[in-house]
Amino acid sequence: MKLKEGCLSFILVFLFCAPVFADTVESQESDQQINGFSLAGYGDKGKKSWDLSGKSADIFTEEVKLKDVDGNLYGKDENVNLTAKTGNFNKKDGKVHLEKDVVITTSKGAKLTTDSMDWDRNKQLVTTKDKVNIARDNMNIVGTGANGQMNLKKLALNKDVKVDINPTTKTTTNPEGLGIKEKITITCDGSLEIDYEKNIATFSKNVLVERSDSQIYSDTMYLYFSAGKDTKLANKTPEPMGNNKIDKIVAKGNVKIVRGENTSFSEEAVYTASDRKIVLIGRPKLVFYSTKDIVENASFRN
Repeated sequence: MKLKEGCLSFILVFLFCAPVFADTVESQESDQQINGFSLAGYGDKGKKSWDLSGKSADIFTEEVKLKDVDGNLYGKDENVNLTAKTGNFNKKDGKVHLEKDVVITTSKGAKLTTDSMDWDRNKQLVTTKDKVNIARDNMNIVGTGANGQMNLKKLALNKDVKVDINPTTKTTTNPEGLGIKEKITITCDGSLEIDYEKNIATFSKNVLVERSDSQIYSDTMYLYFSAGKDTKLANKTPEPMGNNKIDKIVAKGNVKIVRGENTSFSEEAVYTASDRKIVLIGRPKLVFYSTKDIVENASFRN
């Protein structure tokens, strides 16, 4: 990220080269205390690329302690806002540590909340070890620990993941209400990696997909979304995962599908939403207790 060096250097010199008033190293008093702390970075043609402000700031030799932190990242297609009750700005590397009511909100409607977070301004990456909640359209994600891009387009949750995909409702970008017709819950013990640009989510370790009438178990699962393009919005670029419409689910490793009293086993299973068909791949085995509950339109492939 390129910065307008003159402007930023002036601000840094003014704020961080103040005389030291503390008498001892052990003193908890700051070198300088100011109200209305503000930093900004500029890119090409003098356009602001990011800013960081605080209601008040305690300036120490190596860091600045902020209260009521408010940061913004200005992108080409999307802006991102980050807020927190408190934060520490490291003068040397420019990294920011945030605590208490940390919230990231994108201009396209995604929202992440957590208790603490580290923000690398230069790489525009965020990390946390705490519990994370992410809401986007009709999807809600909970997990422990996360890292990824500040704009939330690429993000990984570390463990104990739960994803609720709620029935799709009519919106301005989805006027027909197309997409999910019933609630789907997905859990896994391991990581969840989400790439909103490629419309794929990857679940790892003890994955379970729960629907009202069935469950799918596997070691790994790939969830593919169809961004789609509404003919009524033909002049607009479709948003990645705009309506969270599931295109395909691919489950791999120790796959088990339970529906009613019937169970199927295979090395891999592929579910396509367009025809509601499940294809079992690799040594498929079915155990039937009731023919009424056989998996709909199931087919098999060795």
